[in-house]
Amino acid sequence: MTPAIRRIGDYFTRHIDGVVFGTVLGLMAAGLMVLFSASNANLARVSGQLANMLIAFGVMWACANIPPHYLARLALPLYLLGMLLLAAVALFGDVVHGARRWLDLGITRIQPSELMKIAVPLALAWYFDRYEATLRLGNYAVAVVMLAIPIALIVRQPDLGTALLITASGFFVLFLAGLSWRVIAGLAVAGIASLPFAWSVLHDYQRQRILTLFDPAQDPLGTGYHTIQSTIAVGSGGLFGKGWLNGTQTHLDFIPERTTDFIFAVYSEEFGLFGNLVLLATFLLVIGRGMMITANAPTLFTRLLAGAITLTFFTYAFVNMGMVSGILPVVGVPLPLISYGGTALVSICLGFGILMSIATHKKLVQT
Repeated sequence: MTPAIRRIGDYFTRHIDGVVFGTVLGLMAAGLMVLFSASNANLARVSGQLANMLIAFGVMWACANIPPHYLARLALPLYLLGMLLLAAVALFGDVVHGARRWLDLGITRIQPSELMKIAVPLALAWYFDRYEATLRLGNYAVAVVMLAIPIALIVRQPDLGTALLITASGFFVLFLAGLSWRVIAGLAVAGIASLPFAWSVLHDYQRQRILTLFDPAQDPLGTGYHTIQSTIAVGSGGLFGKGWLNGTQTHLDFIPERTTDFIFAVYSEEFGLFGNLVLLATFLLVIGRGMMITANAPTLFTRLLAGAITLTFFTYAFVNMGMVSGILPVVGVPLPLISYGGTALVSICLGFGILMSIATHKKLVQT
C-alpha cells in the first residue's frame, strides 16, 4: 500500500470506531438478507433499502467527524428546527392511514419526529452541561418542559410509538444528569395515578391495542391479528429455523407489515432460536460498546448524550422484539437497522455517528 493510499484511508477511518461500525454493518447486512425474503425477493425494495443504507453511512461518517463541542453548538438550533418542523406537520402535514406525521418538501417527504429522537437528548444534554455547576431542581423542571412540548406535538399526530421512544431518551438524560431517586419515585407514583386520565385521552384503536395484549384471541381477525400471527411465526422457527426463504408464515402472507415493524417475526421463523441469540448478542455488543464510550466520555455533555443514544437504541430493540413476541402492545416501532425504512435508519446512524465522534474526540474538551 502506497503512502498516499494509506493517508487517504487514515483520513476516512480516523474517527470510525471499529466495534460500532462493524456491528452496524453486520446488522444492516442481516437486514438486507431478511428483507429479501420478507419482500418475496422484491429487488426494487431491497435496492431502495441499500440506497437508504448508503445515505445513512454517509450521515454516520459525517457526524463521526464533527467534534463534540461543535455538536453542543448545534444542539439548540437543531431542537428549534425540529420544533418548527413538528409545528409545520401539525398545520400542513400529509395524512397517511389516518395519521398526520409526514411533511412534503417537494423533492421528498420527511418525518420530523424521527429528527427529534436525536434533537431532544442533544438539547437536554447541552442544557444540563451549561448549568452543570449550579444544577437545581428548577433546571430539571425546565428540562421536563423541553421534553414535554415535542412529545405533545407527536402524540397529537398521533404517533404513540415515537412519542414513547423520545420520552425514554429524555428520561435517560434526566436520570444520567443525577435526578434524585425520590423525584423519580414521585414521578412514577404520579404517572400511575394519572393512568385513568391517560386512558381517557387515548384513541380507540390505542386502547384496543392495549386490551388485545392481554387476550389477542378476543379479536383474532382485527386488532389481535398482528400479535397472533407474529407469535406463531416466532414459535414455529424452533431451534434452528426453517431456513432462509423457507418461512411459511412469511411466504403465505400471514405476517402483516413483515418488511417493517414485524420483520423480526420473519427472522425468527427462518433462523430460529439460535439465530435470535446471535442477533441479540450483536445488539448487546454495540450497546455494551456504547456504554463503554459513555463511561469514558470527558464531559458531562458527552456522557449524557452518549448514554441517552445507547439506552434509546436498547429501548428501540427491546420494544420491537417485545411487540412481535406478544409481551408488549403493538406501537409501530421498527427493529433498528433491520426493518425497511429510510428516515428511522438515518436517525439511528446519526446517533451512532455521534457516539463515534465522542469516542474518537475524547481528548478534546468543550470550549
